[in-house]
Amino acid sequence: MKRLYFAFTLLILYSCGVSREQTKTAQKSSSNELKIMSYNIHIGNPPSKPGIIDMEAIIKAIKAEDPDLIALQEVDVNTARSGKINQADIIARKLGMNFFFAKTIDHDGGDYGVALLSKFPISETKIHRLTTVAGSGGEPRVIATAKIQLKNGKYIRFGATHLDHLRNPVNREIQIEEINKIGTEEKLPFIIAGDLNAVTESTVIQKLDQVFMRTCSKCEPTFPVVTPNRTIDFIAFKKTDPFSVISHRVIQEHYASDHLPVVALLRF
Repeated sequence: MKRLYFAFTLLILYSCGVSREQTKTAQKSSSNELKIMSYNIHIGNPPSKPGIIDMEAIIKAIKAEDPDLIALQEVDVNTARSGKINQADIIARKLGMNFFFAKTIDHDGGDYGVALLSKFPISETKIHRLTTVAGSGGEPRVIATAKIQLKNGKYIRFGATHLDHLRNPVNREIQIEEINKIGTEEKLPFIIAGDLNAVTESTVIQKLDQVFMRTCSKCEPTFPVVTPNRTIDFIAFKKTDPFSVISHRVIQEHYASDHLPVVALLRF
């Protein structure tokens, strides 16, 4: 009798395991779900290793999450400091994704900027130049966007950005207002992601919240990587868009970059 009970228990446990695995697989392949990542990759330089570029660490961190769409910040293309490599192209090829790189500044013999990556076809790429007040000391900033055809045939627009880093928020406030205007005028569902260099209680995020819905309300810290105490990396979509948030996570990868990656799973 004990043997029969043990065998029956094993059968139940096995069945539950199969059920969970099937559910997990179905969730991953669902046509109405979208996994988004935002990651400031710090030009592939681990903070613990000054002067070293470790692209494999960045790729490993991204691959572990298997996102559908990625917004990358602090990306080098053909700069001397990064060994004259195209970081956006390397990451995209290793992950089997399409990509679009948007330069913000010339740097060290090459380009520096943001990139967006997609498992799905991309088209109608745009670089929107954001305002930096003359004499403020800020660098040029952009939001790069692309039209994405999803696996269910629907279209959305996806944007990657990195706002001004100066203590004075004047540039960020103008830049987020410009992004809000772009979002308001966009007819497709519109998701943006990036390093906004602004904490949740700032006027910058208050302005963002007027047009966009963040994937987190009580957001975990994303920076600095050693002892994170600030949330400055976000994923958001237009409030009028048919998205709902299934989950939002800050990935605890503390080696590859000075920021933690952020991942959101959306239903649409």
